[in-house]
Amino acid sequence: MTEALGTRTITAAVLVIGDEILSGRTKDKNVGHIAERLTEIGVDLREVRVVPDVEEEIVAALNGLRHRYTYVFTTGGIGPTHDDITADSVAKAFGVSIDVDPRARAMLLEYIAEKDLNEARLRMARIPAGADLIVNEVSKAPGFKIGNVIVMAGVPRIMHAMLEAVLPTLDTGPKMLSETILANAKEGDIAGPLREIAERFPGVSIGSYPFLSETGPNTNLVVRSRDPELLAKAAREVADMVAARQPAA
Repeated sequence: MTEALGTRTITAAVLVIGDEILSGRTKDKNVGHIAERLTEIGVDLREVRVVPDVEEEIVAALNGLRHRYTYVFTTGGIGPTHDDITADSVAKAFGVSIDVDPRARAMLLEYIAEKDLNEARLRMARIPAGADLIVNEVSKAPGFKIGNVIVMAGVPRIMHAMLEAVLPTLDTGPKMLSETILANAKEGDIAGPLREIAERFPGVSIGSYPFLSETGPNTNLVVRSRDPELLAKAAREVADMVAARQPAA
């Protein structure tokens, strides 16, 4: 993993590909995991899009995202069936050819016998020209990285393996730090003073997250910043505000 110089923010987007996600037949289990892992290493996930298995829509979304963010992660659409068109769409977006890659074919043969490597399964070895392969320790069919685009499977277990393989190769920025304060109040009751604190700390993100506890409505206040000193100051003001609103013992 390469630590970025200075305070440069490293950004990312996720492009989820598949009719089954849009129809509700398959529930996405990848975006949250990707977001969590990127946050841990200092990469800001800024956008998530979901597109159908339609080449022109994949190409348009990919070209829009890859020119805007440091990295784009795609999930889904690199399997053996006719509607797995992600690899072809990525090749079209980059204007390169695509064919069976001998490296990818060799990886498949670690999992599939030569006699069973039919035309459909061989589709999983079709890689855009110039791409680097991403190892898949689960089923061997690789993902790939071309430019700033990282193409991964949609099956969560396989996607997780591919993500872990690629994370050490990424540039990273300063890690986002956070502190959580229990408000012991309804969100609407503290919105005003919380807004005043947020205005005094423009470099800090302050969010309120209501939930229902056993004793009734409550709110978690989450303070985030890459600057530990600024985080501490803002969190202290939030904590003091919360303490001042508590009834006397």
